Amino acid sequence: MRSHISAHAVCTAIRDDIVSGLLAPGSRLIEDILAARYGVSRVPVREALRTLQSEGFVTSRHHAGACVAELTEQEAADLLDMRALMEPLGAARAAARRTTAHLKVLRGLVRLGRERARHGHPNDLRQLDGWFHETLAQAAGSPSLTALLTQLRRKIEWTYVIEPPTRVTDAWDEHGAVLDAVARGDAERARTLMAAHIERSLPVYRLRRHASDVSEAKRPVNTARARA
Repeated sequence: MRSHISAHAVCTAIRDDIVSGLLAPGSRLIEDILAARYGVSRVPVREALRTLQSEGFVTSRHHAGACVAELTEQEAADLLDMRALMEPLGAARAAARRTTAHLKVLRGLVRLGRERARHGHPNDLRQLDGWFHETLAQAAGSPSLTALLTQLRRKIEWTYVIEPPTRVTDAWDEHGAVLDAVARGDAERARTLMAAHIERSLPVYRLRRHASDVSEAKRPVNTARARA
């Protein structure tokens, strides 16, 4: 019996498998196989594939149907250029629109990031960095901008291997400086500091080469990972 799982949860699961490389670029996305893989009917799979196509993770090929998209090197480079334009804008908007709750979360993340950086916990730092940027995007007070920034970060994670930075403590000091500008409501300083932070982080991005083999084993949807 198929479980009743929303198209949103299925979409999140398929997207996560694309980003992680489990579903490799160019792989065919056959509805029956995906339905069996995630333990759902074809209906939420079909809806999920339409959403992922609109986001650029999935493409439709003549005679092949839905496939995982394959970005050219130029398209991959464009992702970093877009980030360099959009994240500073998000930081500036956050300086004008952030709430007390946003500041509390951001301060907690910076405190933890600095602590983990001093004691050398690279796995924790990657997750904390993601949370910092996601929270800052939410603090921009624009659902459209937040959605674009979130989608852009997922595509960069999908396309690039992000090496551990050599200047971990410096990176978290830069986060702290952006946060200080946001807390003071200084939009232009927040924009400038975020732009400089992104420019300094570019050396850690290395174009990813995905394996071509894709397991067709059935895997239940982890609905806890699906964001509302």
